[in-house]
Amino acid sequence: MTTHSILSPKAYALTDQLIAIRRQLHQHPEVSHEEIQTTASIRGWLGQANIRILDVPLATGVIAEVGGQRGGPIIALRADIDALPIHEETEFEFSSQIAGTMHACGHDYHTASLLGAAFLLKEQEEELQGTVRFIFQPAEEKAEGAELVIQSGALEGVQAIFGLHNKPDLPVGTIGIRSGPLMAGADGFVIEVEGTGTHAAVPQSGNDPIVAASHIITALQSIVSRNVNSLQSAVVSVTRFHSGTAWNIIPDKAVLDGTIRTFEETVREKVLARFEEIVQGVSSAFGTQAELRWLQGPPPVHNDALLEPLVREAAQLAGLTVVLPDPTSAGEDFAFYQKQIPGFFVFMGTSGSHEWHHPSFDLNEDALAPSASYFAALAELALNSFSDNISD
Repeated sequence: MTTHSILSPKAYALTDQLIAIRRQLHQHPEVSHEEIQTTASIRGWLGQANIRILDVPLATGVIAEVGGQRGGPIIALRADIDALPIHEETEFEFSSQIAGTMHACGHDYHTASLLGAAFLLKEQEEELQGTVRFIFQPAEEKAEGAELVIQSGALEGVQAIFGLHNKPDLPVGTIGIRSGPLMAGADGFVIEVEGTGTHAAVPQSGNDPIVAASHIITALQSIVSRNVNSLQSAVVSVTRFHSGTAWNIIPDKAVLDGTIRTFEETVREKVLARFEEIVQGVSSAFGTQAELRWLQGPPPVHNDALLEPLVREAAQLAGLTVVLPDPTSAGEDFAFYQKQIPGFFVFMGTSGSHEWHHPSFDLNEDALAPSASYFAALAELALNSFSDNISD
């Protein structure tokens, strides 16, 4: 079957509608697990287009489908829908109406783009060589939504999954495509170092957790420089150190927080293991006790190289210029899907003036139609490819 060039008057005819959708979502942001109105709005837009919505056990988020009349494979397209607890500092007419909450990571744009793809694919539903499943996922910012979607059964029968994220530093009309590691595994940690408090003038009468914690911080910096191959990468950052209540008291406890970022699972396992050894070893050497608590985040986003030709062809059909993006140490729970089935995640250029999670974050809405076109073209290509493999 010949794949349509989705970059057509139909795609650009959706521009005003997609901008309106994106702005409505932007005005009414909801944080992770609280996307009640967002879910209702998505269901409403899908219902108006007569796109079937699946009955899955999700408190927030929507799973929908187009196609399937001819049987065939199932592929999934995913967008995240949650916002951040950030107070918006823009002056747009469509700025957030919810104090302290903002779409500062562009998930409103992701959602509008996926809706646009759903509208385009619905118009040619009878010709699709299989089923396209649309995943409007909640709670990405807490790295919990993808696992909820998986537990709901929404990946059942799906042969591959695709997603995108806006990239402010890439211009509109470009798409970042890279096989292998693209985004980092993101783990957090809390270390509680227990000592024995005493008067600051007689430190020998106690066991100072501040000194022990300070040496732990210093020793942790050796992990990347001495335990990680120089051709690989990792980040170990202690971002909070809290201890004590007065200038003349050595406290009982010191608390450290921070994050670890890695791009490969083998590196991640090595870094986490070495981290724990250092924490316990250094603490013991200073006569204190350390409790390490992991705040497990998503694993690395690792794109399947076998899917790259489809992704590149879809970009060409959507009129996008392909660039090779640098991997980013930000995390993305799309990685959980890639643990289950083949998947590919790309960066879509949006010509933004600020990075993700900035209170003045914005993007160029001219990227909406190309993103919808890309998603739709990719869905067609993937269905055709998997259908050919089945028939072979």
